Amino acid sequence: MTPRTLTNRELGRATLARQHLLRRSDLGPLPMIEHLLGLQAQAPLPPYLALWSRIRRFAPESLSDLLAARAVVRIVLMRGTIFAVSAADATALRPWVQPLLDRDLDTNTAYAAALVGVDRDALAAAGRELVRDVPRSQQELQPLLAERFPGRDPKALAHGVRGLVPMVQVPPRGLWGRSGQPRLAVLDEWTGHPPVAPDPESLLLRYLGAFGPASVRDAQAWCGLTRLDEVFERLRPRLEVFRDERGVELFDLPDAPRPDPATPAPARILAPYDNVLLSHADRSRLISDENRRRIMTQKGIVKPAVLVGGTVAGIADLRITKQAAALDITPWRRLTAANRSALEAEGLRLLDFAAPATADHRVRFVDDDR
Repeated sequence: MTPRTLTNRELGRATLARQHLLRRSDLGPLPMIEHLLGLQAQAPLPPYLALWSRIRRFAPESLSDLLAARAVVRIVLMRGTIFAVSAADATALRPWVQPLLDRDLDTNTAYAAALVGVDRDALAAAGRELVRDVPRSQQELQPLLAERFPGRDPKALAHGVRGLVPMVQVPPRGLWGRSGQPRLAVLDEWTGHPPVAPDPESLLLRYLGAFGPASVRDAQAWCGLTRLDEVFERLRPRLEVFRDERGVELFDLPDAPRPDPATPAPARILAPYDNVLLSHADRSRLISDENRRRIMTQKGIVKPAVLVGGTVAGIADLRITKQAAALDITPWRRLTAANRSALEAEGLRLLDFAAPATADHRVRFVDDDR
């Protein structure tokens, strides 16, 4: 039987539904974070904005409380970047993505050569010992590691510890309204959760539940690992199989939501680095190939994206000072008056959330300079 073809619009509606971006959810922050398999967290603010866009009446203090209670942690995971995940998921995901981090130590152009010949077991043990009693930043680790590995590049040594040892960024880093340098503690010692053996099949089923339908290449783009075709072949009897408009095979959970493509998609303003835009090899369900190149700056910063009708229609820039808060929206296509009105209303709600103590809130539309 020939698999049914799903259009880009059908794929987009399915993914938005699973991401709770078609309608906001009543889930609490911890269940939502676990459903999404984490939130990208290169900076402190994005996880809060990602939850605001998905949860009705989200209170930022609820995520801060989870971080302070060690139920949610900030840790290097998929694609070698920082995620905010539940403590339980951190122990499940970190061993699974370890080959990605090992590969980085061998190929990173800045540090690989400096790490050649370093005893990695000894380096990992030293890193663990140095943060056991006092969380330390990578900058603080550098001179201490240099004492133990004379003649070695301190920055390379600290980067090696980052890749070899599962470490979390401890509060106040990541707390709402607070600031703090990223200081590190060992995951299992911080959370009390012992390491677990990787379970790729379970994790990929959960990926489909949050990002599907998806191809093997999509899943590999999400996590940064390779050879996942072998895992999908084991899962095939449990999955629905489709094709996209280009004929690529897609997998999905049999009972996962796949809404009617005519389902309305409301205006949404995504968080910086929102993982919904970074977790597929083919992202055309939500963003065109042309705009995919435009959403990331030369420094690798992914701006907040604006969704109109279920696809990316531009970017936003959030600016907050003590005196005023503004959201500048740069559309990439012509918007109707109704679209602009809906985006302005959503933008004002975002400013109320992000800058409640600031009286002057403004949403401004900026001409695209193409």
